[in-house]
Order: sequence, then structure tokens, then C-alpha cells
Amino acid sequence: MNHLPEPAPVVRLPDGTYTYADHLPIPVQPPAVPQVVHQHIHQAPPDRTVQRIALGSGIGAGTVAAGVYFGPLLVGALTAIAANLALLAFLAAVLAWGVVSVVKSIGGPDGKAAAKTLAKSRKRRR
Repeated sequence: MNHLPEPAPVVRLPDGTYTYADHLPIPVQPPAVPQVVHQHIHQAPPDRTVQRIALGSGIGAGTVAAGVYFGPLLVGALTAIAANLALLAFLAAVLAWGVVSVVKSIGGPDGKAAAKTLAKSRKRRR
């Protein structure tokens, strides 16, 4: 009983040299027809464009993961900042209107003159 593997057969090549049969070159395959892709990068949906550029240039999965994660995070943060600024601008306008109204109603003729001065100074700042 022989437990050793069978030795590879030796083959004589046309140039007269010997080689093992398992080292012979693979027959030449005809080149495959290239696949034509008709989609360009500017036709991709916006959320995939950065990923396709990153993968196409060999940057790697880390860049794609960062774009997928931090992209929406950045949009959310900027939206929150814009909402806060809009709320503060609205609050400032309401407070200025309230101050002018109170000064006009309580102050009498002097208050109306002060309100006009305050309104003029507000217009100059814009």
C-alpha cells in the first residue's frame, strides 16, 4: 500500500528541454470582447457620484464609507444651523417690533420721536 502521491509526468518540449506536465503553459485564450458601458459618471445619481469617483480612482472603501456616513451628517448639521439662525433672526425682528410698539404707545410725543429715531437707525444698519 503506497500512500505517497503520484509523481507528475515529465514531458519533453519541442526545443528539447524537459519539464513537468503540471508546469506547462495554459493554452492562449482568445481575448474577450470588451464590455461597452454607456453610462457616464455625470449620469449617476448625486448620492453615488462621489462613491464611483472614489472607487474608480482606487482610494478605497474608507473614503466611500466616510462619504456615505459624513455626507448626510454634514447636511443635517448645516440644516440645524440654518434653522437656528432663522429662528434667531425671527426672534430679533419680533423683539425690535415689540420695543418700537411699546415705546410708541407709552412714551407719548417723546416716545414717538424716539421710536422714529430707532426705526431710522435700524434702516441704516440694513
